[in-house]
Amino acid sequence: MYLLAGWLVIINFIGFIVMGIDKRKARLRQYRIPESRIWTIALIGGALGAWAGMNVFRHKTKHIQFAFGLPLITLVWAAVFLWG
Repeated sequence: MYLLAGWLVIINFIGFIVMGIDKRKARLRQYRIPESRIWTIALIGGALGAWAGMNVFRHKTKHIQFAFGLPLITLVWAAVFLWG
């Protein structure tokens, strides 16, 4: 259980940072982080961090798939953590 908790802390931190980096790159009109990479991070446990980053950095908030997908994946991971 501690291993899972440690993993979730690390991957959520990464998800948060990735959203901030992508927002910065978008504002500077630089090469962006692919959405598939953000989804991969979310699916392997970083959805809460990506969701928090989305709101803190106001990035991808108008994308329906992110606005509903990240909270849904967060709920699934919460269930895995609580019942795991």
